[in-house]
Amino acid sequence: MSSIFNLDNPFFSGLNKIVDAFFLSIIFLITCIPIITIGPALTALYYATAKSLRRDRGYISKEYFKAFKLNFLQGLVSGLILIAASSILAIDWRYAKNLHNTTGVILFSIFTALFIVLFFITIYIFPVLSRFKTKTLHLFKTAFFMSMRHLPSTILMAIIVIFFGLLVYLFRIPIVFAPALCTLLVSFLMERIFKKYMPEKSEEEESNGVDEWYME
Repeated sequence: MSSIFNLDNPFFSGLNKIVDAFFLSIIFLITCIPIITIGPALTALYYATAKSLRRDRGYISKEYFKAFKLNFLQGLVSGLILIAASSILAIDWRYAKNLHNTTGVILFSIFTALFIVLFFITIYIFPVLSRFKTKTLHLFKTAFFMSMRHLPSTILMAIIVIFFGLLVYLFRIPIVFAPALCTLLVSFLMERIFKKYMPEKSEEEESNGVDEWYME
């Protein structure tokens, strides 16, 4: 009987994860209300999800705002670049769609392909920013390289993101938990990819007591 009310049993652990996902999603939604801050917000969402929600390291709010502040400027710039690129592509895509000739079909196909590539880059860029220190141009190159090199995982992550996007679009209410839950599912694939790019630890690093939670 006592095991039923044990806070470490699967039921209470799962319930706790749901509450944490709700809390993390609300923080994310609040911090990306200005829209232009969506870059640092997505970076912090991935970091807090991978570290706290998935691996129970640290407090969710503390880890979220730590990553938000640390990556604010680069996340802001990266987010604005993606928003601008998406807006330009959307205009070109609509223009090509309205051209009822061979040129229109060719341009429509090109812009659609570019949209897909940009979407793939967007999936990777903020998780990469949350984990690796690099310049903005190299950040975009890395996101593109990883998305193409691990294309099957990229497609699966894209399906996950689209599913939750449609869920929120159709029913609205899931927005209070969808950001964290979607990121959590993506992290299982993303972390497996990231491990391939992690440098091996030296003896000195192994003895310094640093919590390398991302290697688990």
